Amino acid sequence: MNKQPIQWSRILRRSGALFLVTLAAWLLLLCCGTGTAAGVLQELGEDPDFVTAALAAELGPGATKQDARSELNGWERLVVDQSLLLRSGTWVQTDESEATPDLPAGQPAQDHDDVSTPPPETTAAPEDIVARTLVPTSTQGYEVAGKLYLYNRTGLDVDLAAAAAAPVQITLPEEGPQILIIHTHGSEAYTPDGTDVYVPSDNNSRTLDENYNMVRVGDEMERVFTEMGLTVVHDRTLYDYPQYNGAYDRSAEAVKNYLAQYPSIKIILDVHRDALVGEDGTVYKAVTQIDGVDTAQVMLVLGSSEGGEHPNWTQNLTLACKLQQSMDTLYPTLARPMTMRSSRYNQQLSTGSLLVEVGTHGNTLQEALSAARLFARASGQVLLGLEE
Repeated sequence: MNKQPIQWSRILRRSGALFLVTLAAWLLLLCCGTGTAAGVLQELGEDPDFVTAALAAELGPGATKQDARSELNGWERLVVDQSLLLRSGTWVQTDESEATPDLPAGQPAQDHDDVSTPPPETTAAPEDIVARTLVPTSTQGYEVAGKLYLYNRTGLDVDLAAAAAAPVQITLPEEGPQILIIHTHGSEAYTPDGTDVYVPSDNNSRTLDENYNMVRVGDEMERVFTEMGLTVVHDRTLYDYPQYNGAYDRSAEAVKNYLAQYPSIKIILDVHRDALVGEDGTVYKAVTQIDGVDTAQVMLVLGSSEGGEHPNWTQNLTLACKLQQSMDTLYPTLARPMTMRSSRYNQQLSTGSLLVEVGTHGNTLQEALSAARLFARASGQVLLGLEE
């Protein structure tokens, strides 16, 4: 990784600016009390002129509202993101990029198209991974309906409002399995941390150990769904090992067999994790705090008819909208914006099929397990309403 030369004048300027902001905050607390001070700080954080002035103080007079963050290097952006006043208003969002609106500039999400080899994933020590809470603050680049955001990576027209308003045309039977949890890329794993250390299956963030890969995440979802009274079949097969190429073909055959054996299955969740690596090799993780617990963010990925015959993709979109709304209501910031891509991801096999990305390879297993629990609780609330 290329390191920028240390510029002591910038460091001193930032330090002085942050010191003055901190001092002002303490004086407000002493003179006005907690409630008044919080209100004043919030108003300042939402004042674009103040934000511009603060940016100029931290980063130099060249910073403006329009281009301040786009001109920063990765370290400088992190400094701004850690400023309470700047994070409290317009600047809470991570950098918008041409690749995808909610990721660091120039970095697309790992695409789960079935390729011959796993995509390269730069690894990093936990202390070197950059945490981001990926939430939209602009509608640019998204399909938007109310509080729902969809990043449409296809050439198809999407009526998100109509999909969100439509009823889910699925009824869960009382008898037999209702949900199938499967992992097309089951060997995907997270950043080793604490006691969660595994033997990698190759030079990527992958392992055959079910205690640390996506099977473990599926176990957590299964437990919560079962506690809520839903019936689950959890396929623990690693379809991406020993051969990565053809994983979706193999998992498709498994789905067909399950549907033939258990016609009661109406919901199919293909559980993965994402991978976020910057152009400079920086590893990012999608994380938030919910009830004081560090929690990976969850992203729902939808296939479309652009990649082949898939006549009922809008019904899957409707289901995704209901689950997304439930997550947003119960656990704000748990869900990243939904994404729709040209590949089908086997979702043409059932109108209740979704690909669920639980965190990224930069997250820890514990953050992913927390996300799995909350996703299952929020989704379970929707699915219980579909029972006969």
